[in-house]
Amino acid sequence: MQQLLITKGLVALWDFKEEEGLPRKAIGAADFPLTEQNGTLPRINEGPLSGYSTLFGNKAFLSLPNAELGKLNIYGKNQGVTVMGWVKWTGEQTGFVGGIWNEYQDGGKRQYGLFVSLPHYNGRNQVCGHISLTGKPTPPFPYSIDYSASTQTVPANEWCCVAFTYDGTNIRSYFNGTFEARQPEPIEHTKGFTGYPEGLTHSKNPYYFPDGIGSNGSDFTVGAVLLKAGMGNFFKGQIGGLAVFDRALSDAELKKLSTPFLPKK
Repeated sequence: MQQLLITKGLVALWDFKEEEGLPRKAIGAADFPLTEQNGTLPRINEGPLSGYSTLFGNKAFLSLPNAELGKLNIYGKNQGVTVMGWVKWTGEQTGFVGGIWNEYQDGGKRQYGLFVSLPHYNGRNQVCGHISLTGKPTPPFPYSIDYSASTQTVPANEWCCVAFTYDGTNIRSYFNGTFEARQPEPIEHTKGFTGYPEGLTHSKNPYYFPDGIGSNGSDFTVGAVLLKAGMGNFFKGQIGGLAVFDRALSDAELKKLSTPFLPKK
């Protein structure tokens, strides 16, 4: 906790020590109280930061309205961001950890978001960091394709640190503080679109994205995002910590901040 708090650029750090029914408050630029939506979320007496965590899986989630984002509204052409999460995931598909991400309202209000497992574009069971300038899908594809995906897979039912950084040029995904590069590869579900008859070939880690981050008007949510059919991409498992920085942390910083939470050998 102390190392996180003294790291330059910290905007918010939630340690999820609050009991069920109470807002989860952050330490940092403000307390950024995340309130429960669509039900309540139990507190578990286990966690890597405070000794506690929040249990997700009943389709409830946490939210902070866009009007209250303050310094969490990180955006700009050359603006960096880092999102770190300490999670114990059940292993089921597509879990949203946290960020400003809305895939449906007004055509999409995507901004930045940390996911576990985005299988559609080569991110199955991996740490995925998503960035958007426009908030909309990536032309000519039906969804936003602009995310990094770690080489490492995220294990089920095991505490780990998942994180991504964006420096204005590249998105990088980290597992337990380690970045591993991926070679350019064919991206699934990209064949047959205008300009891409044979599909897109791209490296997923780092993922080149020089466009920058938009300020697109979405709420900050933890554990779910808004989809066409309603809230979805529900995280299943425990979240014991979430940190947001307004810059891209270095490899050395990510390693240092993640090491204390590596699984015991």
